[in-house]
Amino acid sequence: MADINILVVDDESRMRKLINDFLKVKGYNILEAADGEEALNTFEEHGQKIDLILLDVMMPKLDGWSVLRQIRQTSNVPIIMLTARGEEQDELFGFELGVDEYISKPFSPKILVARVEAILKRTKVVEKEFKDYGGIVIDSDGRTVEVDSKKIDLSLREYELLKYLVDNEGIALSRDKILNNVWNYDYYGDSRTIDSHIKKIRHKLGKKGKYIHTMRGVGYKFEVDGKNE
Repeated sequence: MADINILVVDDESRMRKLINDFLKVKGYNILEAADGEEALNTFEEHGQKIDLILLDVMMPKLDGWSVLRQIRQTSNVPIIMLTARGEEQDELFGFELGVDEYISKPFSPKILVARVEAILKRTKVVEKEFKDYGGIVIDSDGRTVEVDSKKIDLSLREYELLKYLVDNEGIALSRDKILNNVWNYDYYGDSRTIDSHIKKIRHKLGKKGKYIHTMRGVGYKFEVDGKNE
């Protein structure tokens, strides 16, 4: 998980080290901040790369609530609040401000790691639901396709064919291979049915249809910004 970056914000160095040690074992990259101002400066510098923030409430210079408010003005990065106070009112206040999880001190480091992993799993799944291929956005869960933010209507077979092509981006696929993977092995029709479906898909994709290249003597290849053979 070397591509996951977590910002740990706590004024207690021992607490930062404890959290750091447990999270690094899981392969996460850790950034640290000892107060609210340092947290905001670190987030301003590395915000686009930070996947989750562990944020203490009681800190010098700026408390956790103030940091949370400012970050939420520009980002929906997942935030777990850490606090020595376990009062219900504090938790409700945190959720109203946009906290994703709330953990009271003292806590089990193993439980903290489990909650971190659970939140990252949820947020990363959401990110992976939508994939952009040069302006063609595919929602795998919803089985929908948008071209330049406009939804296009594809039949089930057209969707499966397009999805197979983009999943193998840059690879020349023979008609037989496409038939075996999209129509399955029990299809005994003419392979030219693929050409017919490709023609329809290209038409529906508009200008983006050029991403589906005809490979003479082979089949087809999906490639963004390439040139037709």
